[in-house]
Amino acid sequence: MKKTLVTAIAATLLAALTACGGGSDSGGDGKTLRVGTLSDSKPNAYQENGTFTGFDNELLKAIAAKENLKLEFVATDFSALLGQVANGTFDIGSSAISQTDARKKTVDFSAPYNYQALGIEAKETAGITDENSLSGKRIGVVQGTVSDTWLGTNAPGAQAVRFPNDAAALAALKTGAVDGAVFDQATAEDYAKNNPDAKLKVTKAITTTIPHGFAFKKGNTDLIDKVNDGLKKVIADGTWVKVHDRFEPSAPVPAEFKPGQ
Repeated sequence: MKKTLVTAIAATLLAALTACGGGSDSGGDGKTLRVGTLSDSKPNAYQENGTFTGFDNELLKAIAAKENLKLEFVATDFSALLGQVANGTFDIGSSAISQTDARKKTVDFSAPYNYQALGIEAKETAGITDENSLSGKRIGVVQGTVSDTWLGTNAPGAQAVRFPNDAAALAALKTGAVDGAVFDQATAEDYAKNNPDAKLKVTKAITTTIPHGFAFKKGNTDLIDKVNDGLKKVIADGTWVKVHDRFEPSAPVPAEFKPGQ
């Protein structure tokens, strides 16, 4: 009798756990998704008072709320991020990742949620105005970014000095270890604004048609579909614009991201 009762209780507990999704391994059914992001790249992806925030991360949080997805943000260097997404260390990569053909060979992407813009930044006395003035100068870039690629293509006479993250590149710029740097435009403007003693200036903004996307391990179509569905919802209800205006108020809103789209 005791044995029968114990067996019945165990079966009931097992059924309850199964109903709660205890053994599940896909997003939206109880699993916490690990998001690889940056801790120092304002205004796109950074950490403040122990919380990961920025345009990309707050947009992803809004998407997750629409799709009942649970997120855990983890800091990493951009140079390692896509490899970590590709090998499954992270379920999602979030850090203003430009969807280049080379990157599409390594990871899959969500639908576009913004576009890449770059800014050349230097001290006011550096004599740097645009790409034509970079020849012979030491220019900081974060390794593996579009800034890195852009510099090699558009200013081959410059000496690229590669860093693992924005913080290291900014520190080198402020101390004079490099003559200038190329960052995301919004990031470059933020650095100029918040480092007045360094007398930094965004000397040229470069707009591109390269879209940003959240990155996923190849073949993870179920999760990509959920994120894309949530993205459509936050664009349609105006959440995209609210997040954009909070973090990038001076940047124009592309037509496809305005409410009702």
